[in-house]
Amino acid sequence: MPLVTTTKMFADAYAGGYAVGAFNVNNMEIIQGIVQAGQKCQAPLILQVSKGARAYANHTYLTKLVEAAELETGLPIALHLDHGPDFETCQSCIDGGFTSVMIDGSHFSYEENVALTKKVVEYAHARGVVVEGELGQLAGIEDEVNVSAEDASYTKPEQVEDFVGRTGVDSLAIAIGTSHGAFKFKPGQKPQLRFDILEEVSRRLPGFPIVLHGASSVVPAFVAQINQYGGKMDDAVGIPEEMLRQAARSAVCKINIDSDLRLAMTAALRKHLAEHPAHFDPRQYLKPARDAIQAMVEHKIETVLGCSGKA
Repeated sequence: MPLVTTTKMFADAYAGGYAVGAFNVNNMEIIQGIVQAGQKCQAPLILQVSKGARAYANHTYLTKLVEAAELETGLPIALHLDHGPDFETCQSCIDGGFTSVMIDGSHFSYEENVALTKKVVEYAHARGVVVEGELGQLAGIEDEVNVSAEDASYTKPEQVEDFVGRTGVDSLAIAIGTSHGAFKFKPGQKPQLRFDILEEVSRRLPGFPIVLHGASSVVPAFVAQINQYGGKMDDAVGIPEEMLRQAARSAVCKINIDSDLRLAMTAALRKHLAEHPAHFDPRQYLKPARDAIQAMVEHKIETVLGCSGKA
């Protein structure tokens, strides 16, 4: 099948009480690890590309790699732009084969966010592409996103009906306490998600798909392995997986995972090169990195997202 939009994925996820994983991709090995996990678990996948990934790996390379993944597996795969910063970037991705785009106008005023999101939606829908919008701002640093704790803000439930109605977005990213990057919280600080906001948003938008960004759990085993082989990530704290499972059973249909991919890959690379210092063939050290990504994604699909067998 060709690449798909997220429309059916989200309808099925909402009805089934699970979420679809949206995994950030930057190169071939990351894509292969993710789709091998998806194939083993028979799970739908969203492979998403950020502005930084497009700058690093090139739009065409990434698009063709994702198309190859679909041809190899036959899985329902959506190709999504993560945190599109402006209309021009979204337009380029829509015209360049993406089936879904996110326009992030959350750093603008409410009215500016509405106007920009509506403009992207009109362009995308005319070309069969779906759009994710965002209300509220997550703290943290990841790729092109950099929001201080002082500037972060929770989504205001009283705005969601107006925003969705005026823009026509197909899904909505909300801020309920997740955070971008691996260093999400201060040492000793306990992560808390505002499920009261999620419940109120769901009440106001019945049946509407909600998205969580900044939802990596910062798996302790990966952090420990990185530290063991020369890294320093002692203060990294992520979102507890039981909280994400709770969100996936509600209106959250898409959960973004990026930092955990980076940690899995880096941990495997550090370990392999420390144990095999004479290796210089990328195939030798990238294979265990790819395998680590696959194992991590399988775990997310089966125990956090709940979408195993839903392809």
